[in-house]
Amino acid sequence: MRLVDTSAWIEVLIGSPLATAITPRLPSPGEWLVPTIVQFELAKWLMRETGDETCDRVIAFTQTCVVAGLDTRTALFAAEVAARHTLAMADAVVYATALMWDADVVTCDRHFEGLPRVDYLPKQPLGT
Repeated sequence: MRLVDTSAWIEVLIGSPLATAITPRLPSPGEWLVPTIVQFELAKWLMRETGDETCDRVIAFTQTCVVAGLDTRTALFAAEVAARHTLAMADAVVYATALMWDADVVTCDRHFEGLPRVDYLPKQPLGT
């Protein structure tokens, strides 16, 4: 299983130069793990940046994946993960979900850098 963090989704959706490095790391069909917090973050970004039609298409795709909800067990584990790795709530939920599902994380978010099972692709600073 592979969990694509919101930051990596966005890079692919906007067709950034980093998308060419992310695309080969995307899971094969049946291997996508999508936490509901990623659905929320994607929907929020897509509604603001692209409109409802694109948002509907992307969220419809996520619903064909393995969708992992935020239940009590995940929330408590995420709290432990947040404390252990100094992660914000959403990042902790994403990482805890991946660990619980034995999945790797693909991300461009530097908060995940150096964590086990994370495939971190740093964004290039603007102007480089």
